[in-house]
Amino acid sequence: MADSESVLRDYNGVKIPLSGTYDIDKAHTVVEFVARHLMISKVRGRFTSFEGSFTIGEDPTNTTLDVTIDAASISTSEDQRDGHLKSADFLEVEKYPQITYKGTSVDIHSDGTGTVHGELTVHGVTRPLDLHLEFEGASVAYNDTYRVGFTASTEINREDFGLTWNQALEGGGVLVGKNIKMELDVQAIKR
Repeated sequence: MADSESVLRDYNGVKIPLSGTYDIDKAHTVVEFVARHLMISKVRGRFTSFEGSFTIGEDPTNTTLDVTIDAASISTSEDQRDGHLKSADFLEVEKYPQITYKGTSVDIHSDGTGTVHGELTVHGVTRPLDLHLEFEGASVAYNDTYRVGFTASTEINREDFGLTWNQALEGGGVLVGKNIKMELDVQAIKR
């Protein structure tokens, strides 16, 4: 197994992964979200079926990313709520079975974090969306596979994607918050 220094390269004083194309390792990746409920608590959920890859350019700012999520794989550990989220009130998964993200470039900051610029498509609506990116490291693992880890996060207003269903509460406020936090923990394998 190689030490961590031999599996990284330097970019303007920041340690980054080797250039190349990487496939997301579904067994070691999580796509999660957090939404407000009743204005007093948070509901956490995840998508359990997805695939994707990214290509880190020799010039890492030329990195691209393609991710496809099966919208019907949404899970909040509550069947009735999951059914409602899949319905025409929200994701309308029969008409819009996929959520996609296409990353077109990356800015790398001096503190080692980055910003992925791209477009998110949900419910048939495409909007520009940046992801805050943190590089977690790289390693040569079992079977001599070169692996990298990243965390990414962002926040969207679901109404920007046509997900406008809500219910007013008697005491004020609404049943479901507009802003959804997205959090991804990604492990990927170099081809």
